[in-house]
Amino acid sequence: MKVSLEKAYPVPASADTTWSLLQDIEAVAGCMPGARISERVDDRHYKGTVAVRFGPANMTFRGEVEVVSVEPPGRTLRLIGKGTDTTGGSGASMDLTARVEPLSVDSSNLVGTSEVSMSGKAATFGGRLAVPVAEQILQQFAANFAAKAKERQLAAAASAPAAEGTRAEVAAATAPTPAPPEKQLNALALLWSVIKATVRSWFSTRKA
Repeated sequence: MKVSLEKAYPVPASADTTWSLLQDIEAVAGCMPGARISERVDDRHYKGTVAVRFGPANMTFRGEVEVVSVEPPGRTLRLIGKGTDTTGGSGASMDLTARVEPLSVDSSNLVGTSEVSMSGKAATFGGRLAVPVAEQILQQFAANFAAKAKERQLAAAASAPAAEGTRAEVAAATAPTPAPPEKQLNALALLWSVIKATVRSWFSTRKA
């Protein structure tokens, strides 16, 4: 049995930030409910497990993920995953193509096209449960992915003023300038310190 899905989800982060996260396979796996990467064979091959609940049945699949292609110009990634149920009664495979589309300076879309094939016990549930379960998993994944992308976006925004503030403070302490300009540099350094503290407090609050 095969299930094909094509979905687009908004991400509150720039296309570059979202694309960077999408290439981090371990981080992406952490966004998938029930998924875990257990071994990184090389840059293109990974081993792991995925736990899925189909109605009254709980299944855990062990398998491999291969990064088939990475296309930075189009921000497109293609993955193929294959696995078998730990009891040996079911098999599943997934061919996923995901791409990042820019929307604005700090927002983007994650677009995914996937084809999932199931055999054995998993296939007996048919379209009645397979499609709703797949859509629910994708929605949970998209929410987790968006939250992680937003964290990276906030971290990048917080580090930028911090770095500039440090340079301003060093310049204020070392530059042999006349008294009036030196006061202006000291005031600028103080302003950056306030900005850094404010941004860090925002970031801490959001993480808490």
